[in-house]
Amino acid sequence: MARYTGPKTKVSRRYGVLISGSPRAFENKNYPPGMHGPKGSRRKQSDYATALAEKQKLRHQYGVLERQFRRYFEIASRRRGVTGEILLQLLETRLDNVVHKMGFSKTLRGARQMVGHGHVTVNGRKTNISSMNLRAGDKVAVKGSDKSNRLARRGLELTQIVTVPDWLLVDKDNLSGTVVRIPTREEINPIVNEQLVVELYAR
Repeated sequence: MARYTGPKTKVSRRYGVLISGSPRAFENKNYPPGMHGPKGSRRKQSDYATALAEKQKLRHQYGVLERQFRRYFEIASRRRGVTGEILLQLLETRLDNVVHKMGFSKTLRGARQMVGHGHVTVNGRKTNISSMNLRAGDKVAVKGSDKSNRLARRGLELTQIVTVPDWLLVDKDNLSGTVVRIPTREEINPIVNEQLVVELYAR
């Protein structure tokens, strides 16, 4: 599936918040990219530009391209409830993000690669669809091969100080985990104002 493969830290610098890439690189250059460097100032943005930036930040946070992001919005808008929160839940419960949150991979890109290469099963079935949305009760497990186990245990070593969200239950010994429930907005703690994203698509 298509995905953004460009510079990661540059995206964070563009929007002024760490989305991906090296925190150290972002701290060293916490100004927008471009020829003017740190002397360049951020111009006052229009309401449309602000909303567009929020949408782009959310896209990059979960590593989805525009066409797929719009599909998520259309699904969220058809469901009963708060559209913005449902959109966040759809993005947060993607299989690649859940594998990342469970600690089996240090990065979202790494988790997506694990899924794409068939190292993960959902409810006992092998899958390579990283965009699969999980539901409460779904069980995610690392495939039993030596290579899969090595990848997952390496990920757990690198993420051992990271707290697993309460909406997930992880069995590190058996390299598996369960989606206990769908996360709330407060648990997702988004880096954007999702209501601006909703208003952008409603224009």
